Amino acid sequence: MGMFTKDIETLHDLFVYQLKDIYYAERRIARALPKMAARAADLELRHGFETHARETQEQIARLEQVFQMHGAVPETAKCPSIDGIIDETDDVVGEVADKGVLDAALVAAAQSVEHYEIARYGTLVAWAQMLGRADSAELLRLSLDEEKATDEWLTMLAKTRLNRAAA
Repeated sequence: MGMFTKDIETLHDLFVYQLKDIYYAERRIARALPKMAARAADLELRHGFETHARETQEQIARLEQVFQMHGAVPETAKCPSIDGIIDETDDVVGEVADKGVLDAALVAAAQSVEHYEIARYGTLVAWAQMLGRADSAELLRLSLDEEKATDEWLTMLAKTRLNRAAA
């Protein structure tokens, strides 16, 4: 289904389509995080990636609940945006030899992912509220709050240590 097809006729249709998008993204992220953790030299960064990988599994489970609440089967819609971010990460980190620079690159890549997720979850929360689905909005808000917290943690880590180590 393309973004502007006849399959999307209502806000509910658009909501379910975006659920499929973020479901794909979260599943792709769940596969990428262990690789990022393995590449991280900084132990706190590595631990953070491992923690967020577990959190991502919980977010996937929440998305599956939201699908069920809306009478939809959990399925994915290919997300070229997250594919591009993760592919770019693979390209960049594959070319960095210095461990400090590598950690800074991993943080930058992770924040790109977080910003994408924050945008998607924020939109889905707003749409769930517009659709009168406080139950869905609450589950999605939990994931949104986790993504924001991860982004803030990455910013703190970069500013206080990792960017200096890379310089």
